[in-house]
Amino acid sequence: MTQSTGVETPSTRAVAFVTGASRGIGKAAAIALAERGFDVVVTARTTVEGQAADGTPVSGSIETTAREVRAKGRQALPIRLDLLDRKSIDAAVHQTLDACGAIDVLVNNGIYTGPATMERFLEIDEGEVARMFDANVLAQIHLTRLVLPQMLERGSGAVVNMISNAGLNDPPAAAGEGGWGYPYAATKAALTRMAGVLAVEHDGSGVCFFNLEPGFVATEAMALYDSDGTLAKRYRAAPTSVPGAVVGWLAADPAAAEWNGKIVFAQKLALDLGLAPDWR
Repeated sequence: MTQSTGVETPSTRAVAFVTGASRGIGKAAAIALAERGFDVVVTARTTVEGQAADGTPVSGSIETTAREVRAKGRQALPIRLDLLDRKSIDAAVHQTLDACGAIDVLVNNGIYTGPATMERFLEIDEGEVARMFDANVLAQIHLTRLVLPQMLERGSGAVVNMISNAGLNDPPAAAGEGGWGYPYAATKAALTRMAGVLAVEHDGSGVCFFNLEPGFVATEAMALYDSDGTLAKRYRAAPTSVPGAVVGWLAADPAAAEWNGKIVFAQKLALDLGLAPDWR
């Protein structure tokens, strides 16, 4: 990759492809991967600073993350990718493979957080539920199926799926009162099943598949959805650098293979291995 256009002969360097990398956990993961020696393909809908793709005023962009990756001494390729647009996913993967020759690590971090994320069951619009499944489950299936064959051919690689406690447990309260809506939880539950199945299907292939549960994290999106601080009162938020550091470890450390097909609880592992300062 090059810092300007990303067009050069395929690189022999390790390359990580991160979705939802304009801000939050995706941005932190991109930076942590750069610190671990990866060049990073930075993808998301937000291309420039000022507001999210849906018009919400919030900081972050793929260009900003790319600059921070380069500041770590690695190369970055920012590409706009919309999980609701399969053509943009295809184009991003093809551009990456043309520029870099391979994708060594795929981080399925990006999600669509529509109004149904924090709505109660009888209030949700079924079309919005379908949209969430399209972006948060089907897009990850599509992207992983594009990337995985070249990992299997090389006999190495890693896929990290960002899951959520919402897909593992019932909420402590109703949506809007400290809990979350059914559609978001259901999409995360569906995504959680992928890593274990792929680990069984490709046992001994040299490719690892991880579920990463980040815990409650102080992201820009969380601040928008928890504007009154209801969730923050129930949970102690970790900085985004905590799950980011765990992504870097899973991608780079051979010891991570013991977690193949399993759920990794980022905050516990970060403390156990000293991957991040204690934020508590």
